[in-house]
Amino acid sequence: MNMVTIDKVKDWLFALSDIYSENREYLTELDSAIGDADHGINLDRGFSAVRAEIEKMSSGGVQGAAGQSPDSFSSLFKTVSMTLIKTVGGASGALLGTFFLRISQAVKSEKEMDGRELVSLFEKGVEGIKMRGHAEEGDKTMLDTWLPALRAMGDAASSGGSTGEILSAGLKSAEAGMNATKDMKALKGRASYLGERSIGHLDPGAVSSCLMIKAASEILR
Repeated sequence: MNMVTIDKVKDWLFALSDIYSENREYLTELDSAIGDADHGINLDRGFSAVRAEIEKMSSGGVQGAAGQSPDSFSSLFKTVSMTLIKTVGGASGALLGTFFLRISQAVKSEKEMDGRELVSLFEKGVEGIKMRGHAEEGDKTMLDTWLPALRAMGDAASSGGSTGEILSAGLKSAEAGMNATKDMKALKGRASYLGERSIGHLDPGAVSSCLMIKAASEILR
């Protein structure tokens, strides 16, 4: 099974900085329909800060937001968490900060991991999102992307799939879950205030989560 290394994870995080910059206006447009019109702006700012923090830490051994250098998965993910909490506004900062913090706390292998371990970490991170946001699948949130993706990843891992196969299966279900949010009525967050008027719009958090999983499927495989 292909192994996920620290360098691959850094490449993934750097790619997210590029992806959220490129999709800043699209995500903000989605959020303007049912939210605060700042989702793309917040993610662009947050992951740009993550990239800058990792680059600073990697050059000359400078300690980052978590007070550590990114030479292990746990310290790297903790730095991502602390940076996002400091720089991302709205609910996304707390949710994504918790996601990466839970991952940092659950890491067992510090230098490399296989696909099964990666799925386990994603599961821990999503448990943190559920705890922080008090949401469930069907509430029209990022969980409607993440939970179907995790089920598909778990099935692929149980069947002995490679890391690439696990992530590809997760992406397929993530895309389906994301698209399903268009016909949902929002039950959590700012969009829930719109009631029936939230129907007919993709959830921006579901879309940004799908972009995160897509980047993982392309880079961490």
